[in-house]
Amino acid sequence: MLNPYASFLVDRDAIEVISATPARLAGLAPSATRSPAPGKWNAREILCHLADTEVTFAFRLRQAVAEEHHTIQPFDQDRWAASYAVYDLPGALDLFAALRRWNVKFIAAQPPAVFDRMLTHPERGTMTFRTLVETMAGHDLNHLQQIEALA
Repeated sequence: MLNPYASFLVDRDAIEVISATPARLAGLAPSATRSPAPGKWNAREILCHLADTEVTFAFRLRQAVAEEHHTIQPFDQDRWAASYAVYDLPGALDLFAALRRWNVKFIAAQPPAVFDRMLTHPERGTMTFRTLVETMAGHDLNHLQQIEALA
């Protein structure tokens, strides 16, 4: 299971997806006011998760370029979510959008050979830098679907 979100991406271009996500979220998230199912995140919490995840993607992308066969450090999203009550939706959206713009520029600056660089996720196995970018895109699409369901 290299990219657990591959089914969301299918044959879409990962860089186009990740580039478009901030605008899609900005248009969608404020209208996502329906309550989620019990035990599920609301739109604000999903945005907080996306902002947190973008921090981790920023680090993972750069480490994958800087180190030979980098090993990714997983994180416990539920433990990170324990602090989401203190964050607001506009702040989470702003942070996500700024980090995403920064990450897209970083990705675009990489020579083609970087996309074949190998890295390892302890839970998912060995993958390429390209797979990491595709994971970002699939992750976006997954959470965009959740927010659309709440809108």
